[in-house]
Amino acid sequence: MSKKKAVIRSDMTRAQWTWKEMKRNKVAYAMVAPYMLIFTLFTVVPVVLSIVISFTNFNLLEIPDFVFLDNYIRLFLDDDIFIIACKNTLIFAIIVGPCSYLMSLMVAWFINELPPKIRAVVTLIFYAPSISGQVYLIWGTLFSGDSYGWVNGTLLDLGLITTEIQWFKDADYVMPLCIVVALWTSLGTSFLSFIAGLQGIDRSMYEAGAVDGVRNRWQELWYITLPSMKPQLMFGAVMAITSSFGFGGVVTALCGFPSVDYAAHTIMHHLDDYGGERFEVGYSSAIAVVLFAIMIGANMLVKKMLSKVGQ
Repeated sequence: MSKKKAVIRSDMTRAQWTWKEMKRNKVAYAMVAPYMLIFTLFTVVPVVLSIVISFTNFNLLEIPDFVFLDNYIRLFLDDDIFIIACKNTLIFAIIVGPCSYLMSLMVAWFINELPPKIRAVVTLIFYAPSISGQVYLIWGTLFSGDSYGWVNGTLLDLGLITTEIQWFKDADYVMPLCIVVALWTSLGTSFLSFIAGLQGIDRSMYEAGAVDGVRNRWQELWYITLPSMKPQLMFGAVMAITSSFGFGGVVTALCGFPSVDYAAHTIMHHLDDYGGERFEVGYSSAIAVVLFAIMIGANMLVKKMLSKVGQ
């Protein structure tokens, strides 16, 4: 049968063969069509338009004026705040991205060993901070800048400080605190996907591994568990990268906009500033394109690293 298909395909052009296959699988294409339409309209088209608009001077009111590479030249050579934003974003992404990813994986691995009923309760406990709307209220109360803040009050009672610390108004504390909050709320969708991946592994593979020489849990993790859940690992990596590069909401909720001395100013903040406040849409699109390119590069790097898992 496969030889017959090969002969048929050799007698056709690539376009003819593709059209024939599409007609043969028309039901499948009809099922996929709504998603592809929505994905194209709300993801592909905006990305393409953003790239095009990044080469223009556009303020939403006047006809776009093409300026070619002027926005990018201004961005990298004449915008000191953008350079600060890039530095802060990379620091945050390098720390929060890998740490949250590994933390989600290790916690999921630990929870997977628990009995089903206990597992459900513990999963909810770890997952709750990522969906709670009171996260920033809790941390704002803990690190309030007056003596009523729990941390300030405790330090004053212990005699470790003599005056209140303005935690979210001091450039020395802003970034570390935002990183801690981001890590605390990082057990989200990727965490659940890891648990699902661990639940889907065939237990007989561990028995076969023991026969083949796997001697401890770490070898099981590297040679059996991780290779068996590569789709979940890739999904979790994408989610971790996306959240670590787009963490602007954490800073805005805790420190206001902009943060003191731009200590935690990120590319997302810079994008919001020029796109949502100044309505320099062409320039903000250039910022978005740069952020998009960085995220694509990070995804490619992570995909290459995950391909080596279990080798």
